[in-house]
Amino acid sequence: MEVILLERISKLGQMGETVKVRDGFARNYLLPLGKALRANAANKTRFEAERATLEARNLERKSEAQKVADVLDGKSFIVVRSAGETGQLYGSVAARDVVEILAAEGFNIGRNQVHLNTPIKAIGLHKVELQLHAEVEINVELNVARSAEEAERQAKGEELTSVDAIYGVDEDALRPEDFFDPEADGIDEDQA
Repeated sequence: MEVILLERISKLGQMGETVKVRDGFARNYLLPLGKALRANAANKTRFEAERATLEARNLERKSEAQKVADVLDGKSFIVVRSAGETGQLYGSVAARDVVEILAAEGFNIGRNQVHLNTPIKAIGLHKVELQLHAEVEINVELNVARSAEEAERQAKGEELTSVDAIYGVDEDALRPEDFFDPEADGIDEDQA
């Protein structure tokens, strides 16, 4: 199906372009959301008549998104989650969690604006891409840790998946003598 785009859509085209898309994509996404019109003579004249209005609305949306982007770009947010000793989370941090974290900080971001290919399943510093507008993309950093203290240590560059980081035990300082008695010959007197 051929459609006329009413706004810029990434990986598809610019506003005003006539592009060929699959029927389902047009019927289920582009047309119901008002992102495109069917490409026919009547809609082409309608688009040309409304072009100035559409471009003004698009420019307004872009400037609003840019204002939010200027505030959010490069910010870091702490996410506290339960995790095992290896740093593996017991749950995950998905796009909806990112939206909730940003909403708690006062930013109104939609779930479809968070580009997270796979959920975050380990502690650490993770970059998350936010697409606030078709032409405005930014990155925020999520500091996923077991506690706020660990998040601070992690932000300084410390690795938190070792036993030392978790329990304060230096793995290299441990010796077998600390666990076993070197004087014992291995045979219990009761068994002999």
